[in-house]
Amino acid sequence: MKSPTISVITPSRNSGEFIEDAILSVGQQQGVLVEHIVQDSLSSDNTLEVLRRHPEVRWQWESDCGQSDAINRGFLRASGELVGWLNADDYYLPGGLQAIARAAAEHPEADVFHGDCVFVDGEGSITRSKVEHDFDRDILFYFGCYIPSTATFFRRRLIERGYLLDSDFRVCMDFEYFVRLAAAGFRFHYVPQFIAAFRWHKDNISLQQVERRSYERLEVQRRHGARVRSQMQMELLRQGFRAKRILRKIASGNAWREMRIRQQKGEPTLWMRNTEVQQKCASLAYL
Repeated sequence: MKSPTISVITPSRNSGEFIEDAILSVGQQQGVLVEHIVQDSLSSDNTLEVLRRHPEVRWQWESDCGQSDAINRGFLRASGELVGWLNADDYYLPGGLQAIARAAAEHPEADVFHGDCVFVDGEGSITRSKVEHDFDRDILFYFGCYIPSTATFFRRRLIERGYLLDSDFRVCMDFEYFVRLAAAGFRFHYVPQFIAAFRWHKDNISLQQVERRSYERLEVQRRHGARVRSQMQMELLRQGFRAKRILRKIASGNAWREMRIRQQKGEPTLWMRNTEVQQKCASLAYL
């Protein structure tokens, strides 16, 4: 069974503090052919210095119209059979890309592959986990974007058919993209493995632009909803599908996986620089 090639796109702007962790986490993946493309938006910090230390990375230093546009530019330059984006402050766990490639080889009918992630602080220590379940379009639409973009990959045929991020969305671009792909009939496949680490720190866009995040979420629901509903009706639906999500996680056994990860709160995950941490993270990926 041939393993598909993978392209990873990293949008970047003044990301010198974290981007080397992202680069190392891609370059040290085993068992898969991967290209890493960094789309840098004219950084003025030490980002270029870091990039020049890694000739294995393809990078562009150019003006763009925001993060979504930068990701789209990378998508269009990618050559891999699978394409995903990794934010400059996030990183993959050992074995993460191999798990995605294996799932893609075993499920040629699927178009989108999404796995689990752990949340870490600025130092890379576990704060909580994000364990999911098989794809559910209604949970996505009414509850919210439960799929972690940092652990999601797309067949390149979607890109070739013109399915790119909507650059009007600057915070909920992943939510809008997933909803649009689901509405178009593309098939999602869940990979029950920890693929990546999502860094939660003070400079996260979601924390900085709370009001825009709320506006964009409502705009996605307005564009793709079957009919107009009141704010109260939407909140009732959100709570109902939140309950369904919890039940699905319990039924699948993933709630137990989530609890096991939470017992490891505070554990380090920067495996790219430490052999002992690498061994721990390798076992973590398969919980």
